Amino acid sequence: MGIRYDWQEAEIRSIYDTPLLELVYQAATVHRQYHNSKQIQVCKLISIKTGACPEDCSYCAQSSRYQTQVKPQALLEKETVVNIAQQAKAKGVSRVCMGAAWREVRDNSQFEHVLDMVKEVTGLGLEVCCTLGMLTENQAKRLEDAGLYAYNHNLDTSQEYYSTIITTRTYDDRLNTINNVRQTNVTVCSGGILGLGETIADRVSMLHTLANLRPHPESVPINILSKVKGTPLENQPDIPIWDVVRMIATARIIMPASDVRLSAGRANLSQVEQALCFMAGANSIFSSDDGHMLTVTTPCPGYDADQQMLDLLGLEVRPAFVRQPVV
Repeated sequence: MGIRYDWQEAEIRSIYDTPLLELVYQAATVHRQYHNSKQIQVCKLISIKTGACPEDCSYCAQSSRYQTQVKPQALLEKETVVNIAQQAKAKGVSRVCMGAAWREVRDNSQFEHVLDMVKEVTGLGLEVCCTLGMLTENQAKRLEDAGLYAYNHNLDTSQEYYSTIITTRTYDDRLNTINNVRQTNVTVCSGGILGLGETIADRVSMLHTLANLRPHPESVPINILSKVKGTPLENQPDIPIWDVVRMIATARIIMPASDVRLSAGRANLSQVEQALCFMAGANSIFSSDDGHMLTVTTPCPGYDADQQMLDLLGLEVRPAFVRQPVV
């Protein structure tokens, strides 16, 4: 099966509804056609500017509209970020994602500071990803010139459900930023969050949007909601692991060359559950030395525990800049 960009929602729903073990088998087969199934990329997320975000994303601890445990923190010094990145690389990390709690990138001294960070961390031989909010085509090109490898801008959920979760920007704003990144050679990282109260139809709709982008995002994070006290979604019910596996497997089948990243929420999964996600096509995880993914409210497994798990499963850490050829 080659790569398609003309998926219909009914087709994707049919894949999602495939009996679970058959679905995992199909996804594992596709995964082996496009990827080295023994390799998992280990990533590190650094919050370079924390909290005080003006957006109202209902799941986010960093919104200034909610009372959470997150204390606002100014933009980190470059030396601090480079030091964290060096320590992460020593633990096997090959991709560092730098996140700033901004609504959008502004052409100011802070953006210049971020560009310097990108240059320095790229110089360590690491893939650098940024998630800084909305950005223009010119800003995307400046990030490309600085050496940026990837830009993360998640769709979060379906276009239909989006305004239930976020009102301070539109779905088209999200797609426009992705399009601006596509005017450069920077790769796109875009996925969503499970457990927001969405329906299966919403999940399928989001996957449909991603799978009909041409090209597909090189990276598709599948996040599980980390419920944060003080946010509107703090009391959301947990979603079953089977839903996570179905989502990963469906993403793998319809976007076969993309990396599917088992991202936020992994700390709550057992090794057996994570192994099933890897079998279904996930080939990337986020790991940390401080037990947190982006802020103190998003737990993340540690490097040593993750290495033990990968050893147990006979998996190896993927080096940086390994791109799969598009077949």
